Amino acid sequence: MDRFVGHTGTRHRFAILAAVCVAALALPLAFSGGAVATPAIGRALGSSANPTALNWITNAFMLSFGSLLMAAGTLADRYGRKRVFIWGLAAFVLCSLGLACAPTLLAVDLLRGVQGAAAAAALAGGTAALAQEFEGHARTRAFGTLGATFGLGLAFGPLIAGVLIEYASWRAIFVSGALTCILSLVFGARYLRESRDPHARGTDWPGTLTFTLALSSFTFGVIEAPLHGWTSSIVLTLLTASVVLASAFVVVESRSTKPMLDLSLFRYPRFVGVQVLPIATCYCYIVLLVVLPLRMIGVDGLREIDAGCLMIALSAPMLVVPFVAATLTRWLSMGVICAAGLVLAAVGLVWLAIALQAGPYAAMAPMILIGIGAALPWGLMDGLSVSVVPKERAGMATGIFSTTRVAGEGVALATVNAVLAVLTETHLAQRIPADRASLNEAAARLASGDLTQAAHWLPIASTTILQHAYADAFATVLKGLAAITLLCAAIILVFLGPRRRDTESETEHGTLARQRQRA
Repeated sequence: MDRFVGHTGTRHRFAILAAVCVAALALPLAFSGGAVATPAIGRALGSSANPTALNWITNAFMLSFGSLLMAAGTLADRYGRKRVFIWGLAAFVLCSLGLACAPTLLAVDLLRGVQGAAAAAALAGGTAALAQEFEGHARTRAFGTLGATFGLGLAFGPLIAGVLIEYASWRAIFVSGALTCILSLVFGARYLRESRDPHARGTDWPGTLTFTLALSSFTFGVIEAPLHGWTSSIVLTLLTASVVLASAFVVVESRSTKPMLDLSLFRYPRFVGVQVLPIATCYCYIVLLVVLPLRMIGVDGLREIDAGCLMIALSAPMLVVPFVAATLTRWLSMGVICAAGLVLAAVGLVWLAIALQAGPYAAMAPMILIGIGAALPWGLMDGLSVSVVPKERAGMATGIFSTTRVAGEGVALATVNAVLAVLTETHLAQRIPADRASLNEAAARLASGDLTQAAHWLPIASTTILQHAYADAFATVLKGLAAITLLCAAIILVFLGPRRRDTESETEHGTLARQRQRA
């Protein structure tokens, strides 16, 4: 790992951490805030548009963000971490301002895709710069702070979006993101010091292309499945292509001399366990930041600001619990703490499925429990991502972890929305004698939070019938998310297991180094 020449003082490093953390606050705000704004954008720019066009407001951002993170990390190593960070932020600001002026839904979707690519550059450059500035426990604390900030951005995005929509416009959400990133730009341009990997080689374009196409094909296929059917030729072609491309990606990376994804890191069991953590939080927490506001606003009829206030119950634990989790590591291993948190989240998901039957305001208590459960691993997993591999490979490990987190969010959202649409159609079919095309379209509208257009496609159905069919499907989805969360908790216990905390940090690097030498 290349080092800076000279000594960087504590204040200087704090300013660098602040610059990256402000960006880490703004980037997820664009994700969760954009999700809350989806119904308002739909009303303003295309209430009768294809429901998949509304889904792409969130999915276009997550797709480009997740698929380009590792490539952006490679570019940062080669051309300069500060340069990629600054240019990524600048592009993010421009896209945000463009979104604030977007005249059509298509323009919003396209700009969201470009905005996701800019976010990937900013996050990859910023995290790589942090990895160079901090070492040892300071690095673990710095990345823990980064993860907590990222979580706060995700968590309070719905509330901020609700307030802005209520008192200004959905366009103000993107203006606020631009202003936040300008602040990060000021700090970053002044305090970040340029660094490169002197041994960096060219960008792994074959790996980048196969990974991006695989993720894109899967996301497209899952999003189109509710409208065209899972057995339709277009969906089967896209899903098959995603499998073929993913296999090609593994082959390309295993043969590359300078791979974008170093597959040898997966020889470390604890590294594998760490990758399960963001997947688990995607399904027990992240998807709720999107589907719950869509339900509350588009189906239950709450105002955006009211839905945003309710979402505080889910997000407030992120302010406190990660610090509690760090304190608990004095007595318990990180693996046990993370697994316990996921079990709490799973219980909360089942409770939420029951509580929502009494209306959205009855969901506050289970949402708090879910937030507590998700926040326990959230405060630890960023630090774990750089501590379970040898020091010289921390940069690659961070890139893989960030990609798993962001790409996992996109996949989880697309999958959950598709399953929700399919289940809603099934429940509608049991209640209403209508043709399949109308049922299909109405279910897709409901899944995207558009009760008005769903009623337009099924005029024979009352609003109550539509709401009940959607609610039954939503409850089933929540129970499925609980099952996935419990499975992840079991896997984490196996890979990150109950190890003594006082020996964990001291022996980790030595053990992994010996494993690497034997390999």
